Amino acid sequence: CLPAELVNRPHLEGFKPTADMSFTIEEKGRPNTQEYRVYFKNSEGKYISPFHDVPIYANEAENIFHAIVEVPRWTNAKMEIATKDPLNPLKQDVKKGNLRYVANVFPHKGYIWNYGAIPQTWEDPNHKDSDTGCCGDNDPIDICDIGNKVCSRGEVIKVKVLGTLALIDEGETDWKVIVINTEDPEAGSFNNIDDVRRLKPGYLEATVDWFKRYKVPDGKPENQFAFNGEFKDRDFAIETVKSTNEFWKALIAKMTNAGELNCMNTSVSDSPFCCSAGDAEAVVKSVSPFYF
Repeated sequence: CLPAELVNRPHLEGFKPTADMSFTIEEKGRPNTQEYRVYFKNSEGKYISPFHDVPIYANEAENIFHAIVEVPRWTNAKMEIATKDPLNPLKQDVKKGNLRYVANVFPHKGYIWNYGAIPQTWEDPNHKDSDTGCCGDNDPIDICDIGNKVCSRGEVIKVKVLGTLALIDEGETDWKVIVINTEDPEAGSFNNIDDVRRLKPGYLEATVDWFKRYKVPDGKPENQFAFNGEFKDRDFAIETVKSTNEFWKALIAKMTNAGELNCMNTSVSDSPFCCSAGDAEAVVKSVSPFYF
């Protein structure tokens, strides 16, 4: 489903991950305000973009991916990667001038998984998906981690892909990839979407219900789905993730129009958006310090 110019394009040197993949966060501003931000650092203590600098793969040979946790399970604040801000920190979404919180849609409390995104992916808003018939939503691809651990905001986890749900959100393709944290004690038992149905009965049905109705309290209609709301399997999901990585490669290499997206990064050496560690530090220093 990729356009011809993205097919069989050679691997770029700047996309190779470094050996040590540990990450930390640094909070700025007051929590629960529009100024609050969560910035990311690599193992050397240098500021990075979670969108562009955290490698998509934790283990490419085994299709283990990195994922950025934006919203821990059971919480309501709609935190997200700020795709239009320099270095793409986490921030809380704002609608009509107010901070956005997801309503508790009975019987659910907040988000029912650890919710986040896979780095170095992009759902291209100019590409119409051949399966869904809709263009991408201009964000990294979303994940729902079904593991037992309640993760922390900004945590970078390694995940196995199990399947995917194709949400059609206000006319845009918005893939929801079902994953499990590889550190979960039960991770070895989960290898495909049918394992979720068998070992966590009701979870997939609850996931469809949640995504269908979570905007209704805001006065919006129920969301729709491609494939009649059926989950696609692991192989389909992995190929979907990989295709969004190809769109990201075109984005970061300036082969496609970024629009309002900020592609500032510190590690993709072949990218025209690559900046120095000093430039990245200057961005963070310009932001208000963290305080309660």
